Amino acid sequence: MPAHIERFPSLSHWGAFTAVVSDGKLIACEPFEHDPVPSAILQSMPGMMQSPLRIARPAVREGWLHQREHSDRTARGSDRFVEVSWDLALELVSGELARIREQHGHASIFGGSYGWSSAGRLHHARTLTHRFLNNSGGCINQAGNYSWGAAQFLLPHVIGTYAPVTGRVTDWKNIQAHTELFIAFGGLPLRNAQITSGGAGAHSTQQWLERAKTGAIEFVIISPTRADMPEGLNARWIPIRPNTDTALMLGMAHTLLESGKHDQDFLNTHCVGFEQLAAYLRGSSDGQVKNALWAQAICGVPAEVIRELALKASARRTMINCTWSLQRAHRGEQPYWTSIALAAMLGQIGQPGGGFAFGHGSINGAATPRPDVAAPEMSAGSNPIKKSIPVARLADMLLHPGQPFDFNGRADVYPDIQMVYWAGGNPFHHHQDLNRLVRGWQKPQTVVVHDSWWTPTARRADIVLPATTTLERNDIGGSSRDRFVLAMKRALAPHAQSRNDFDIYRELSARAGCEQAFTEGRDESAWIRFIYEQMTEKWRAKGFSAPGFDAFWETGHIELPEPEQDFILFEAFRQSPQSHALGTPSGRIELYSEKIAAFAYKDSPPHPCWIEPLEWLGAPTAKDWPLHLVTSQPADKLHSQLDAGTVSREAKIQSRQRVLINPEDARQRSIVAGTLVRVFNARGSCMAGAVLDSNVMPGVLVMSTGAWFDPESKTLERHGNPNVLTMDVGSSSLTQAPSALSALVDVEAWTGEVPAVQAFEMPVLTENSH
Repeated sequence: MPAHIERFPSLSHWGAFTAVVSDGKLIACEPFEHDPVPSAILQSMPGMMQSPLRIARPAVREGWLHQREHSDRTARGSDRFVEVSWDLALELVSGELARIREQHGHASIFGGSYGWSSAGRLHHARTLTHRFLNNSGGCINQAGNYSWGAAQFLLPHVIGTYAPVTGRVTDWKNIQAHTELFIAFGGLPLRNAQITSGGAGAHSTQQWLERAKTGAIEFVIISPTRADMPEGLNARWIPIRPNTDTALMLGMAHTLLESGKHDQDFLNTHCVGFEQLAAYLRGSSDGQVKNALWAQAICGVPAEVIRELALKASARRTMINCTWSLQRAHRGEQPYWTSIALAAMLGQIGQPGGGFAFGHGSINGAATPRPDVAAPEMSAGSNPIKKSIPVARLADMLLHPGQPFDFNGRADVYPDIQMVYWAGGNPFHHHQDLNRLVRGWQKPQTVVVHDSWWTPTARRADIVLPATTTLERNDIGGSSRDRFVLAMKRALAPHAQSRNDFDIYRELSARAGCEQAFTEGRDESAWIRFIYEQMTEKWRAKGFSAPGFDAFWETGHIELPEPEQDFILFEAFRQSPQSHALGTPSGRIELYSEKIAAFAYKDSPPHPCWIEPLEWLGAPTAKDWPLHLVTSQPADKLHSQLDAGTVSREAKIQSRQRVLINPEDARQRSIVAGTLVRVFNARGSCMAGAVLDSNVMPGVLVMSTGAWFDPESKTLERHGNPNVLTMDVGSSSLTQAPSALSALVDVEAWTGEVPAVQAFEMPVLTENSH
């Protein structure tokens, strides 16, 4: 009998697709017809849907089931799990929430759930988690994100908004027509252009670069690795020591100042604080001239190259772009602020093809021409206790309750967390110094996790609730940086006893007496219709039409038209800085911030400057740890999502994540291509598979994140997760953002017995005997 084939439209952060289902099983993911460059990550999805790692039934850690809050919390990650009924699981979760709220207060519950989870806007785990916890009393939330946390809290002080780091920058169409020199600090790695938060109908970045390279634009890629330069772009690669872009920019700025090539008129009319910055560049404020020779000693780029690049930028229409990665470092605020200052000195901000930008090369959709209208969204509501911590200070919070911390002008103390509620993310991927996080994770009395697979986070929970995947429910998806909105139709029956997050929280809300507040009387289908109609009502208010919901659902997608006018960042502000003042205290670009000065943070000066990171190749600790580890986003998965899939597994070496090593660094350590190595520092070590790559500059290692955390011991991680090596300190008191890119290490050939990777093995499960 022939198989029954069905097709269902859907969406993921790595692209829209059609789910091809045969007799109830996903057999293929066909790329969306309007996607010119679909991601290969789609091909991991069929195997993951039927993976033995799927969570089949609610499960409770055995020690916690018997002893509750008195259990041995160090057993999280090694204890057996007892499978239980949904009724018992929900009773346990509901009871713990009530007990902890009563005994310890609402601020003892941490609503984590940081992660990309689903591209769907209804079944977005983080939104639903906070909607439930907010309606039932509140929780400790997270402020900012791991992607661009430093920029999010710095940029409003400098330019009045952080919108540019979300991708709302001068669009590719305008760049193609007007830019002559495109300086890309951090490069333009196409692997990042596979991903759009909220989903990509069309992967457009590669196409725009293809068009750009046929024109007159000169691309300059400034990065420790040539791999950050797209193939065929015919760009110029300038190798640079990691975390020293600020010094190079300051050397360029000094060149402009001393040669008189800076635009004093623009600085006078559109900026404040240039006098203080100029004094710093000349060295009159601290005794150190920030010229090209000074910059060369720090960043390793020859002084003549720095001067030449600055003078070329002053003579051409120049776009200065920084990837998100630059600010994920100790003192990560400085390259962003300095790039704005450099662009201001060039005087091209607000002009076609000129100025500054963030995010080209960091995410698909950055600079994509799109009307400025709403994307589909669902509200998490407001948190009644109005308490949060900076997202990257998770381990600090767990380990040091009551300890004071500074953050963006606010003095606060860390709460005493007794319960962690997590859904839709994997902190044992995102966070730094994972051995430290393991210790912090043992502090709360109870950890509840919703997950679809037995991820490192699910294995470290006390109560695990099996959640459906995107293809096992209906939803609606779309990104504010993509022109498509997609219907996401249920293609598969829920796996085993899994339930969607909305239904789990609806039942918990009923037990907590807040079901109406959570659902507002709507079920799944009613919410999807409501989200669509709210979005299209906003579209119509801005002159864009859209079909009714039924027609949209039948067709499977709608598409916004490409805007008739190019978007140029700060065009109106340039034309009239009085009528279109920025959201800064002065209404102008602040090259010196009185507000930041008033915070009096020793690690956050009031103007852009070079501050040595704790770890970089010029630090004293480089004598012990002579290699700088650059942790990049993976090309074969999204963060840690689908690491157990075929695309990711096929990219590994001997089942481990790859590490790229310059051949000379490998020769000095007797490391051979394709063999296993140990990457290590004082914080920990991990195994990896060696790839010798002359496109990585000497003294640098490059390793992608996302390997499922698989510790053999406190000192060795078997699978290749570099976040056992990264530094868990805030980038500064101002933003408290992650500092993952500031990590010094060494590497050696692996000798002796090779331990087996256990990341994709199931935990021991038993049935409830009661």
